Amino acid sequence: MKKLFSTFIFYIILMDISAQKPSLERTKTAIEAKLKNVEGEFAIAFKDLQTGKTLFINEKENFHAASTMKTPVMIEVFKQAKAGKFKLTDSILVKNEFKSIVDGSPYSMNIADDSGDGMYKQIDKKMTIYDLTYQMIIVSSNLATNILIDLVDAKNANESMRKLGAKDIQVLRGVEDQKAFDKGLSNTTTAYDLMLIFEKIAQNKVIDKKSCEEMRKILFDQKFNEIIPEKLPKTVKVAHKTGSITGVQHDSGIIYLPDGRKYVLVLLSKKLKNADAGVKVLAEVSEMIYIFVK
Repeated sequence: MKKLFSTFIFYIILMDISAQKPSLERTKTAIEAKLKNVEGEFAIAFKDLQTGKTLFINEKENFHAASTMKTPVMIEVFKQAKAGKFKLTDSILVKNEFKSIVDGSPYSMNIADDSGDGMYKQIDKKMTIYDLTYQMIIVSSNLATNILIDLVDAKNANESMRKLGAKDIQVLRGVEDQKAFDKGLSNTTTAYDLMLIFEKIAQNKVIDKKSCEEMRKILFDQKFNEIIPEKLPKTVKVAHKTGSITGVQHDSGIIYLPDGRKYVLVLLSKKLKNADAGVKVLAEVSEMIYIFVK
């Protein structure tokens, strides 16, 4: 009965806002009603980079970061390259052995758990740091991620997030460190912190303008487009990074409208009983935000 009531309220609101440009308050109410139809917990952070208007739902609640932590790692790679520690064109060996942050014991990645499975053909070969970063973002390669975390150190990425004003995001370790996971040592984020990070990338306030342009180019090539871009017109461009594990579906990025306006949107979820339903509802939320902005 509660679910039917929420659905009824959502469609009443939707009918109301379809006849006119929706207000921020109506949009938020409609989003909250829609989210009640899916079992799980959600967080949203939206900022219009022209008007400064924001919409927040549970924006400072902690969520498992999943692969959204790869954006901070990318930032740290570009930061250290700018500092002269290495060149993005430098080549490093692709390996599949890493050390747990708990006790330094070795572990390897499982190709079956990695969406960037093509990377495993490169083991014992060399790849450029740029190409590893590209694979980490566009196909979310866990193998590439761990190689880069070994290169730049998660602690440095975490510190860089603090300097950007992201106070709660935690970049602690690489992927598939089971001993760390068992001890509750996982990468976490909030929707608010991811919003801050993407806002600064959009405004060329991370490292320098050239670095931000290069990072945005990578983010534009994202191959997983089932959430933020799914229901948007093809003329709308999205520079974004997704993340997913069991019960978790995330998307975060910068949305560029054809007229040059842009906004940042972060959609997080956890405790999902149905992953497909979670993806679908977040794609619908993205569409609702777009309708408000346009």
